[in-house]
Amino acid sequence: MRTLKSIFIFSAVLIFGYTAQAQIAPVDNNGVAIGGYDVVSYFSGEAKRGFESFSAKYNGATYYFFTKANKSAFNKSPEKYLPQFDGFCAWGVGAKSAKFPIDPESYDIVDGKLYLFFNAPFNGEQFNTILDWNKRTTELKKAADANWPKVKNSK
Repeated sequence: MRTLKSIFIFSAVLIFGYTAQAQIAPVDNNGVAIGGYDVVSYFSGEAKRGFESFSAKYNGATYYFFTKANKSAFNKSPEKYLPQFDGFCAWGVGAKSAKFPIDPESYDIVDGKLYLFFNAPFNGEQFNTILDWNKRTTELKKAADANWPKVKNSK
């Protein structure tokens, strides 16, 4: 019962954080992925918002790109640039077996793969999940990889 209450409270805070701190779903109601951020740009070390004029569809989502060259790179090899865990918070999948929204500017590249993270107030303090991820990357990545098949189809 205590765990259920904790999950409920955390969910309520996530909903508040979602609206208050620009946490986003990996794909919004318009089908735009990662809040319009250019998934290729992460690999050059900077999260950049893309432009609708440089867009491409992949697996039902629309991706925006900062440059025509980034769009071209994505079109040649989309799987190389897609965020892991369908764009949900990697820490949430690994540490909590749950889908959390993400802050598109909180990210990590590990072994050539893009991971995104939740970063918003929780229990009255800023909660940036990448901080714990950075301390326990190997452990959390392994857990997330193991958890993802069951988490993927959860709501």
